[in-house]
Amino acid sequence: MRKKKDDLTRKYVKEIKSADVWSVFKIVADFVKGFNELGELGPTVTMFGSSKVKGQNKYYKKAQELSSMLAKRDFNIMTGGGPGVMEAANRGAHEYKNVESIGLNIDLPFEQIPNKYTTIDLSFDYFFSRKVMLVKYSMGYVIFPGGYGTLDELFEALTLIQTKKITGVKVFLVGVEYYKPLFKFIQSKLYKSGMISEEDLKQIRLTDDLQYVVDELEASILEQIKFLKEHGLEDTQYYKTLEEFSRNKNIEQKLK
Repeated sequence: MRKKKDDLTRKYVKEIKSADVWSVFKIVADFVKGFNELGELGPTVTMFGSSKVKGQNKYYKKAQELSSMLAKRDFNIMTGGGPGVMEAANRGAHEYKNVESIGLNIDLPFEQIPNKYTTIDLSFDYFFSRKVMLVKYSMGYVIFPGGYGTLDELFEALTLIQTKKITGVKVFLVGVEYYKPLFKFIQSKLYKSGMISEEDLKQIRLTDDLQYVVDELEASILEQIKFLKEHGLEDTQYYKTLEEFSRNKNIEQKLK
């Protein structure tokens, strides 16, 4: 009897290890897919927010409007690929044929149906690999009202900026009424208690002014060019892409 139990235990452990090994290949596949499809993107903005809002919701409308304003200036738009705010953002960009409207979906037990406004649609098995792609290829993150997933993405982005894993990226919270209590908590508890620095606090831009978001993102093109130049990265494809984008759009003259 004991031998039979030991055999069953060994079999169970072996099956777990086998599943773990195969998971590694699925994880690698997620990353390879993302790198291959997204590696050549030009200036891109990632927009986050609730999957639950409908077309008449004010944040759906604002997300679509902002996305359209950015796409008009040749910024690609990236989202989580689902409904709600994500759909609105992809929808705003979809009408502009010179930019990509990117949706990075996730396989869930309750199916998240990709929205129909994407030009690049990728599906990921794992949240963490999808999250890497959502932040890696963007120069700005716009966070509209949302739930746990949206807040997770917000604090992930802030942590990456705080720890210098990403540089030159700007974070915007759109929805002053919605996010003001959260911002006050961060200010009164995290900052006042010494858990974050003043520089960390300044990374959060709370606003309802969509034009401000657009102007700040255009300015960040020049900031990133300057940063890359100072660090001797002028030969990189990313530098060349940003420099060409800035020159074609005459951004430096516009911001003077």
